[in-house]
Amino acid sequence: MTAPAPHRVHTVMDSPYGPLTLVAADGQLAGLYMVGQRHRPPEESFGERDERPFGAARDQLGEYFDGRRHSFDLPLRLLGTPFQQTVWAALREIPYGRTVSYGELADRIGRPTAARAVGLANGRNPVGIVVPCHRVVGSTGDLTGYGGGLDRKRRLLDFERRGAEAVARG
Repeated sequence: MTAPAPHRVHTVMDSPYGPLTLVAADGQLAGLYMVGQRHRPPEESFGERDERPFGAARDQLGEYFDGRRHSFDLPLRLLGTPFQQTVWAALREIPYGRTVSYGELADRIGRPTAARAVGLANGRNPVGIVVPCHRVVGSTGDLTGYGGGLDRKRRLLDFERRGAEAVARG
């Protein structure tokens, strides 16, 4: 017997990076999608519009965009393969304002030859920003691949770098 499909609802919030569609499954954040994002599911899969389950997510994202939050503490419901789950967990360990390469991330999860697979899993991250896939760069430090577009990736990294520098200065 299969488990029933989760109850999905969504809302849309403004951000400095354009409107963000937040999706909850059974009350837990399951998606954060940007306009024009690669691998964005079809709108009809988001469920009805309902603001109620998104208070904490809206608050924490607002604090992040204001520069007052450097990590997120939200219940997540991320659906993916065991490998994707491992990559997404490792993404959450990358410090604010820092970057790692796909190869470094592969090393961190004990799969040193899996940089390409790490990149594919990174690209399928359903909760960008909260699970900071934008902090992964090419082996030379170049910006490569980002479902939300390279311009947004650059802007997010610049924003975090400035915030981390301000914290370091005290």
